[in-house]
Amino acid sequence: MPKRIAAFGEVMMRLQVPGYDLLTQGNTLHYTFSGTGVNVASALARFGHTGSLISRLPANPLGEAAAAYLRKLGISTSCIIRGGNYIGMYFLENGYGARPSRVTYSNRLDSSFNTAPAGVYDYDDIARRIDAIHYCGITLAMNDGVRQHMKAMAQAVKRQGGLVIFDCNYRPSLWGEGGYAKAKPHYEEMLRLADIVMMNEKDAIYTLGISTQKEQREEQLKELIPVVAGQYQIPVIAGTHRQVHNDNSHSLRGYLYKDESFTYSDMLTFSVYDRIGAGDAFTSGIVHGELEGFLPEKTVSFAATAGMLAHTVSGDTPMATEEEILRAMTESARDVER
Repeated sequence: MPKRIAAFGEVMMRLQVPGYDLLTQGNTLHYTFSGTGVNVASALARFGHTGSLISRLPANPLGEAAAAYLRKLGISTSCIIRGGNYIGMYFLENGYGARPSRVTYSNRLDSSFNTAPAGVYDYDDIARRIDAIHYCGITLAMNDGVRQHMKAMAQAVKRQGGLVIFDCNYRPSLWGEGGYAKAKPHYEEMLRLADIVMMNEKDAIYTLGISTQKEQREEQLKELIPVVAGQYQIPVIAGTHRQVHNDNSHSLRGYLYKDESFTYSDMLTFSVYDRIGAGDAFTSGIVHGELEGFLPEKTVSFAATAGMLAHTVSGDTPMATEEEILRAMTESARDVER
């Protein structure tokens, strides 16, 4: 049965230089609206669930434009409140070959979302209206006010019997100097509340400070993820390993840890058109598989394929339907659909 899934997060304005140009080369920018919560809510809506966003937008034409864009993506805006003056922005330069993509943030800390005062969200009312809620470590990095909203809302959802989904997604640039030490207690609080967690061995080693003598990534993963699951009582943990090749192609392999057992997807290799948002597609695939009761093999394969397809479209937001992902899981040919 379709579920009511909300994501708590910031709506950002994405301004992209055409093609693979640098900001210093371009003279036009294409704008859309995105954010981890936007991507996850939209993807799950495409899978047949009710996807909504919990956020705060400015009460001006820019806020109206953002809300209209969300509705076009199939996202319910019933949990979005208005206030503040600004929307966060980021500028994207697409990487090519040896040059990585680059994101430059602007005006983020003063955005309506990140300046939302205490009391603006009715946690208990929201919790009664949803079956699951998604959070991201990027949001956790913003400020104490945002962190308080996250934790209080997650606790309300748990009291109502809902699921809490947490994507670790640690970003060093957002936490600043001494970031791991600052982040650890907040990550631990969210992990203790979470039912589905997105992470890999790097999160366990650096953010949580769990040591290992293993040197290979897959060996580290096998040793550390069960430790994290046991220590924080997390039923489901999932994530990816990625390889970036010199010909602008990537390889991606997903994993799922559930019932004290690992399940892996095939290694998928593909060309990259737009990388931003592909991790959110993988997350959405894991969440959908868990909510629909897929077997672990199908869930992780579905999620990895969703991540692969997200690399093939422009923009942050995953666009593939469940049918398209299931077809891509079984078909190797890439001919014209007629």
